[in-house]
Amino acid sequence: MSDTINLLDVVALAVDLPQHDLTRGQVGTVVEVLEPGVFEVEFSDDAGRTYAVTPVKAEYLLRLRYRPAHTA
Repeated sequence: MSDTINLLDVVALAVDLPQHDLTRGQVGTVVEVLEPGVFEVEFSDDAGRTYAVTPVKAEYLLRLRYRPAHTA
């Protein structure tokens, strides 16, 4: 299974981003591919209210999966 991050993927922060008041584990959605390896990520609360939108490098993100990995 590929770890490639794509538009609209759900991701989690793998590191703290204190300059944006974001901490490791916060979940967001990729809303734009800014350049190779850099994504605009929108972070929203449980009610869908956006509390941060910021560029994040792919190396600081973990793509979340909602289905099991299949083995060939």
